[in-house]
Amino acid sequence: MAKRKRLTPASPDFLGGSPAPTASPVASPTPAPAPSAGPSAARPSLSAASTPPIAQVAGGAARNAAFEEVTALITEARREGRLIQPLPLSEIDPGYLVRDRISVPEEDQQSLRESLRARGQQMAIEVVDLGEGREPRYGLISGWRRLSSLRALFEETGEARFSTVLARIRPPQAAGEAYVSMVEENEIRLGLSYYERARIATKAVEAGAFEHDEAALSALYASASRPRRSKIRSFAELVRRLDALLRFPASLGERIGLEMARALREDQGFEARLAAALDKAAPESAEAEQEAIRKALKTPAVSRAKRPEAPKQGRISGPVELHWQEDRGEIVLSGAGVTEELRQRLEAWLAGK
Repeated sequence: MAKRKRLTPASPDFLGGSPAPTASPVASPTPAPAPSAGPSAARPSLSAASTPPIAQVAGGAARNAAFEEVTALITEARREGRLIQPLPLSEIDPGYLVRDRISVPEEDQQSLRESLRARGQQMAIEVVDLGEGREPRYGLISGWRRLSSLRALFEETGEARFSTVLARIRPPQAAGEAYVSMVEENEIRLGLSYYERARIATKAVEAGAFEHDEAALSALYASASRPRRSKIRSFAELVRRLDALLRFPASLGERIGLEMARALREDQGFEARLAAALDKAAPESAEAEQEAIRKALKTPAVSRAKRPEAPKQGRISGPVELHWQEDRGEIVLSGAGVTEELRQRLEAWLAGK
């Protein structure tokens, strides 16, 4: 069996340069011609011509395929709302949806601003693309606290790093779906009071996102138990009738809120009495407001509507039975004792009256 021989690449000087001169014992009678400046002088070096044409074609095709794949992934991520990108603050409409948060404590906002100042934005907000030609171009779905804090920092410092916000751009969607997205984030991250839950449901109905309260409650709080949705439904009545009166409604607890809802159903004078109590107290805190509410609930106590009294009526038995009914102004005589003589005697008695 023949031995294998290892091959080595050709020398670059052999392919691209002139052959090395060799010593000759006999001098040439004529001088060697000067190197020509013709095509042989422009021959490419081995490093530029070592890649075969077929490899160049294959490499270009691979690069194009990789570029197209990356482009497709980015396009799909953008279409599905998974792509995070910076957006100018001025391009986002914070009032696109009615917010579920009635108010946020100032100390919480201050803590968030300090975190953004020190570490930057750690979590993207969610917006919906409203389409070209709209000003602003994007509507805020979730992330109101982050957006408002960045705006406050930009107004305070003027630094460029606070002029944009990292956002996931959701595709255009129905208003109901947008409300569901907003509620889901706050339910998971911070939680909402019963009043705030009921308020966003009623406002979504008023905005036309849902046909009625039941549809809104079923969509926004699909994962909630039936008793929990029933409580939110009771608070919805407070929102519709008392939202303009209450200054600190988000602080209402479950118990006092359900008592107020029951009072609205059973006591026709409760709403007017509560308005007078709140106007007199002019509460400056949630505790003072709830104290005024408790007084309105207790003085007087919730009274149930009185049933109308039954009409007065009666019956006398004997030879002559007498039936009478006051509301109809009617007396009926019957029985064996009703005779012609009795009729004459009644006529004479009535004539004397």
